[in-house]
Amino acid sequence: MTKLVFATQRLDPDHPTLGAAAAMVRALAARMDEVVVLALSGTAGSLPANVRLRSFAAPTQLLRGARFESVLAAELVRGRPDALLAHMSPVYAVLAAPVLRPLRVPVLLWFTQQKGGVQLGRAAHVVDAILSVDTRSVPLASSKVRAIGHGIDTSMFTCAAVNAPGGPLRLLSLGRYADVKGHDVVVRALTSLPDAELIVRGEEATPNDASVRARLADLVRELGLSKRVRLLDAVSRSKVPDLLAETDVLVNATHGMSADKVVLEALAACVPVVAASPVFDTLLSAELRFADGDPDDLAARVRTAAGLPADERRRLRSLVEARHSVEHWADEVVAAARR
Repeated sequence: MTKLVFATQRLDPDHPTLGAAAAMVRALAARMDEVVVLALSGTAGSLPANVRLRSFAAPTQLLRGARFESVLAAELVRGRPDALLAHMSPVYAVLAAPVLRPLRVPVLLWFTQQKGGVQLGRAAHVVDAILSVDTRSVPLASSKVRAIGHGIDTSMFTCAAVNAPGGPLRLLSLGRYADVKGHDVVVRALTSLPDAELIVRGEEATPNDASVRARLADLVRELGLSKRVRLLDAVSRSKVPDLLAETDVLVNATHGMSADKVVLEALAACVPVVAASPVFDTLLSAELRFADGDPDDLAARVRTAAGLPADERRRLRSLVEARHSVEHWADEVVAAARR
């Protein structure tokens, strides 16, 4: 009997940031006899029958760590897992390693953020592998980093219809209201795109995010763009396909070596993308990538993207299906565990 433990912060298929984890768990469940999800919170109602959810929620960080190890130890009594995969949180790998390594259970970490902090360094010492979209999408130089593509549930997306000529160019910037997301660069680009409208949708996960959103609102007023820019709240994951269907070009101005999944989700919906991150250089041509922080270059690339032929849009979707689908991702995770 095969068994995998999946450790994550939250298992909620509709969460705007962490919702993709549910599709990952479903894909792993199709390849394992049992998947046990350890999470602070969540629901397993929409998941297969061979998935069990166990919470380690507690009022303090210290108690959460102790409860995590206690729940993990209880799972060992029920049967030795083939591997543990820590999802986006290196601390879970650090906590699991002392329990699992003596039993020769592989400890894997899935990580795609630009900042890892102290815990990522600690995790690098104790895990068997760090899995990511690209070797550049982990802020760490280590032989343990393995590129396996993203885990996009491509079944959620169908090719969007092309906007009728003559209407405004509908741009979308989707992501947290954080400085690193570069929403301000997209707003500034609209001064060179007089026929374009922009919707920004993002989560305010921290007090600083609220401050970033307020500064964006000030910038919109300064540039006289109030009639063409809307700064809206985050959208649940189930609404992302509908949002993309109303979009002509997705703009991703995230700074640095980002691998934002929304870029791949847009391509899966046949929506053209312009992005700043070099990580997408194996997928997007130079004409669809712009210099980080450069609104003029961004505006020029938007024009190119808006005119992308339908056959090229379908070709990009097929590349996402081949390299970044959640099925491909799950195959790679299972292979890493066996390796």
